Amino acid sequence: MGTARTPSADWIDEGLRALARGGPDAVRVETLAKALGVTKGGFYGHFADRNALLEAMLDTWERRSIDEVLDRITRDGGDARTKIQRAGALTLSAELLPLDLAVRDWARRDENVADRLRRVDNQRMDLLREMIGTYFTDPVEVEARSLLAFSTRIGMHFLVADRLDGLDHNAVLAHIADIVLGTAEA
Repeated sequence: MGTARTPSADWIDEGLRALARGGPDAVRVETLAKALGVTKGGFYGHFADRNALLEAMLDTWERRSIDEVLDRITRDGGDARTKIQRAGALTLSAELLPLDLAVRDWARRDENVADRLRRVDNQRMDLLREMIGTYFTDPVEVEARSLLAFSTRIGMHFLVADRLDGLDHNAVLAHIADIVLGTAEA
């Protein structure tokens, strides 16, 4: 009886966990094999080399960050505000946020990764423009509000300032949404 082969998805998922923890340098075949409790020989049944794994990891990150988020938004429905909030919650989830931040850091040193990140960010901005465009018609207004919303949500994770002087973080985020989308009474 032969031994079961570790699926390629397991290698990719373990690679993504390593990326989130330590960046692309932490993605090592030997380390992944140890974490999976297998030998590294099975790796080469799925991937030609480490670079092929890194590409597959980026494919998976992109699919999860865009396709799966858009599918969920479409499936769950709601108004533009609800869709924007859902997209933000999914994109900044405990699973995707560490990957997103690791890919952003990696993109600073690798132009191919930067191209991927640019494509993902452009799709995210397109969604924001579409949703914010349901509230405002001036293209400059839509672009400015979309950029503010996106920059705020990404930038929050890079700030090292103390947290909001004791204010409720969720209340502040809700107020930012009101600023970007306008309040219900506007």
